Amino acid sequence: MSKPLSKSNHRRGTQGFSLLEMMVAITILSLSLGVMYQAVSGATRNVRADEKYAFGVELARSLLAQNIMVPRAGVSKRGETSGGYRWEVNTSPIDAQVRGLQGGSLQEIEIMVAWNDGRGTKEFILDSVVEGVGK
Repeated sequence: MSKPLSKSNHRRGTQGFSLLEMMVAITILSLSLGVMYQAVSGATRNVRADEKYAFGVELARSLLAQNIMVPRAGVSKRGETSGGYRWEVNTSPIDAQVRGLQGGSLQEIEIMVAWNDGRGTKEFILDSVVEGVGK
């Protein structure tokens, strides 16, 4: 004759998870989700910073196109966009007399664009040479 199963033997034979196993699984899941959230938010922050930088570069290129010909005496301008980008355009004559060009015919131009990105001020500087015109 076989022995009847006691309640303790019956519990050991059942399938399922204990409360401790469930708590460990939830803890691991929570940690994994936290790491994934940080990775996604960091990537979003990087995309936003890259967009601001790209806009700053395009603003500098636009200012260069607007100032492709400047007075021989030079230019000094500054301003701010509605998006909070600050810019400066400064030119100065290049002293070198090249192949019979008049003084000031070539101008060194420096365009600076700055903006705040939440962690500090970022800046982009574009240097080039443009034509000086006029007297």
